[in-house]
Amino acid sequence: MGTPRKIWLRLLGLSAVLAVSLAGCEGNGSRESSNANDGASGVNVRPAVTAGNVYKDKYDPEVTITTVWGVDPELKFKNGESIEYNVATRWAKEKFGINVKSLWSITDTGGAFGTKLRLAMSSGQELPDIVTIGTADAAVAQDLIDSGMYAEVGSLFDKYASGTWKAAMAEDPSVWNPYIRDGKKMGLPVLDYAYNHDYILWFRQDWLEKLHLQVPVTIEELEEVMEAFKYHNPDGLKPEQVTPLSIGFKTTMNTWMGDPSWIFGAYGTLPQQWNLGADGKLEYGSVDARMKKGLAKLKEWLGKGYIPQEAGLWDENKTAEPAVAGTAGIIPGPYWMSGWPLKDTLQNVPDAVWVPGVIPAGPDGTVMRHGTQYANGVTLISRKMKHPEAFFTYENYLFDNFADPQPGSGLDNGLFAGYDYELSASGRMLSSDKISGGYVNSIRYLLVRDGARIPDAQMKAMLHLADGMEPASRLEKDVAVNYGKATPAAAKVLLQQKEKSFKNMFTGPATETMKSKLDYLNNLESEALSAIIYGEQPLDYFDSFVADWKAGGGERITREVNAWYDKMRAGGN
Repeated sequence: MGTPRKIWLRLLGLSAVLAVSLAGCEGNGSRESSNANDGASGVNVRPAVTAGNVYKDKYDPEVTITTVWGVDPELKFKNGESIEYNVATRWAKEKFGINVKSLWSITDTGGAFGTKLRLAMSSGQELPDIVTIGTADAAVAQDLIDSGMYAEVGSLFDKYASGTWKAAMAEDPSVWNPYIRDGKKMGLPVLDYAYNHDYILWFRQDWLEKLHLQVPVTIEELEEVMEAFKYHNPDGLKPEQVTPLSIGFKTTMNTWMGDPSWIFGAYGTLPQQWNLGADGKLEYGSVDARMKKGLAKLKEWLGKGYIPQEAGLWDENKTAEPAVAGTAGIIPGPYWMSGWPLKDTLQNVPDAVWVPGVIPAGPDGTVMRHGTQYANGVTLISRKMKHPEAFFTYENYLFDNFADPQPGSGLDNGLFAGYDYELSASGRMLSSDKISGGYVNSIRYLLVRDGARIPDAQMKAMLHLADGMEPASRLEKDVAVNYGKATPAAAKVLLQQKEKSFKNMFTGPATETMKSKLDYLNNLESEALSAIIYGEQPLDYFDSFVADWKAGGGERITREVNAWYDKMRAGGN
């Protein structure tokens, strides 16, 4: 797939799982920081430099960083490079005196990275001193924390992190919650962009116009649009060829593309996350009585052919296929979908036009969508690490100069010229598909996945462009050149309903009962909800499922979750 696919991989940031290990060497003396305000509006204050301070901007002798890699199968290499030796490892050596040395690497398909890391832990193999683990392997990260091999990082962060990084982390302090043990911060959250996986609905605008319809804002209006798309299709498609609303729930009811959770949100709950109840307690959305109305609606839509008959077998990527083929009229997904995958619809239907729309309201005006957490992984630091400050030297520079650089700073066009960006003879950024020798997502060569992200930076860039301003910063130029034209406008649509965005309120580590019962409860839930939607069980079967869920460990989990929540609200950890 072309450039839009690459942009999606940059934004999504879920497939690749990187892991890194640092081993320091003794450093003597100190070095006055010469770039204390590089590229971040004066907030990126370096750690104080005093006599004997081990923190340096460049290490001499070198610090060796050993690393292990979970390599995204989509990741490309050029110029004879590999994950072990590449433009990023050369950069680290030349810029910081950091020698990046790989212990091992594995193509990360089917959870291979997490499996290999867990095997290394259980068999006594050498583990990296610093390991960065994505959300796909969250359970492995928790096991490593509980193993006692990894250190408290809060004091290190307080001592060594730059002001830019600290300000980014402070945008949502709850990102620390999954990694807190007895009041101690045991992992550094890997930050993600705000609203990156919140969703809106995308509509075939050309179909709406031909049918003299407007973008719907209520469930009732949505049903009228789906009926017209299917049975009066303006492109002449037969009803059996049309997917009015492309959704899937093979893996989850609460995801990032093809998501059906907003349908339940129209009736006041969000499945497969912990929501705040009217009584101030956390409650699991999938066992909320209001789920029944959403299940009834999905069953109705399945019967009418509004959603795919195979929805129970479709994952997120599968839901994009009819949209790209030109046979779907509506698909839920992120604000950046006009770049990927919806731009590819033009290859099959040259006149297709996709337009962003709000989440439709339920009968009483209710709208709920799941919200994006501000972190998508964690970095752990070994108790044996002699010089963890070297990691902060590396990451501080990325936060100060790459995360949201100002014009004129060193990385205000991209990371590595000829890899993730290229400029024309006149100094303008070229689109990714015009890079000599091909675009390479070299950001994934860095020690921390995605390099460094400030949660609100991406949305600020979008709104700047949506207001008609000329692109100036790296993020703005990247959006203007590489993303779909509708992306900034879609970001504005998303923010029209920002108060309707609800994050999972439980962000702590797995409770004791979750560790032993959650897989069973998840299977119970998946089978019950699917059976109701497909008519294998009556709607009232939901009540039996709830009873079984509570008796099977759900009631205990609810108590444990609320005990954690009460402790967090009281200021404990």
